[in-house]
Amino acid sequence: MVTRRASEIPAFIVMDVLEKAQEMQRNGEDIIHLEVGEPDFDTPDCINEACFRAIREGKTHYTHSLGLIELREAITEHYHSKYGVRVSPDQVIVTSGTSPAMLLLFSALIEKGDEIIISDPHYACYPNFVSFLEGVPVKVKVNEKEGFQYTPEEIKKRITKNTKGIMINSPSNPTGNILDTSRMETIASFGVPVISDEIYHGLVYGDEEHSILEFTDNAFVLNGFSKAYAMTGWRLGYLIAPKEYVRPIQKIQQNLFISANSFVQWAGVAALREAGDDVIRMRNIFNERRQFITARLRKMGLGIAVEPTGAFYILGNIKHYEKDSYTMAFDILKEAKVGVTPGIDFGENCEGYLRFSYANSLQNITEGLNRIETYLKGIE
Repeated sequence: MVTRRASEIPAFIVMDVLEKAQEMQRNGEDIIHLEVGEPDFDTPDCINEACFRAIREGKTHYTHSLGLIELREAITEHYHSKYGVRVSPDQVIVTSGTSPAMLLLFSALIEKGDEIIISDPHYACYPNFVSFLEGVPVKVKVNEKEGFQYTPEEIKKRITKNTKGIMINSPSNPTGNILDTSRMETIASFGVPVISDEIYHGLVYGDEEHSILEFTDNAFVLNGFSKAYAMTGWRLGYLIAPKEYVRPIQKIQQNLFISANSFVQWAGVAALREAGDDVIRMRNIFNERRQFITARLRKMGLGIAVEPTGAFYILGNIKHYEKDSYTMAFDILKEAKVGVTPGIDFGENCEGYLRFSYANSLQNITEGLNRIETYLKGIE
């Protein structure tokens, strides 16, 4: 009999949209993808070459369960040069993507009934990880009119003796917003461990991103290579943890995953040390797309109260068309042949919105929005 936890875990709806879109493509339909958060760029050559070189040199065996020391050193060098913070390589756990890092972290941090505070909207999988491990996700609403900014006062109201962490994500998925530095500093002062998902660092336009480690050592950092380095399929991430948590997390890693792929880790070293110019090039192109899609969605009548300044997402308010974002997203896929993500995937407070990803070419974004505009005119 299937377990309760397996039966009750919610679907990751964006993957349902993507997989339905892919099925339609296999049947010969022309689909534009604005749903998935995957850069359309190829992985930079210097990263690919480092991987090929590692394979040719026989670097295809197990690594240390914490990860290659060379990669952990490169990660700590990156955090020192970019944020001015000093982290020991022994505080870094390299994982096969950021999602396994999240599983390791919550496995070491929460017992049954323990609470993790998250924003609403939030990355779809946060509460599912917490609930899967029998914790309790405590949601704090963030609103469009306030730029989807976390409110420290509202967070503080929800802190209890069972609170084991406060989750932040800046730049954010799905909102594309950057958490104000003063708010980040205030959240860090509450005495509760802060869990900072920094996967979209490097993809910031105008403002400057900050690591939670600039404000407190009582923090966990989740990060990886998928977004800024166009390495989604490589499955390489990492966790930076307080020293007392490293050995327990390491033991879980040893049992569940052993180690991340060896040659992929060597590619990660090259990403951090050689791919800086490639990141800047990709970021500049994302920024051009961001400016275009923001202006176009506003012209189409979708509510965009605050312009996103990070990641590669934008939320469009569709409440004057349809409050059921799930139904509308699949209708757009069926009728307009464009994949978009329903806001309900990101929490109840995101119902009535659609998330658009601009991790696609300007040509495809233009065509996708043309199709959606025609669809919207047909339902007015």
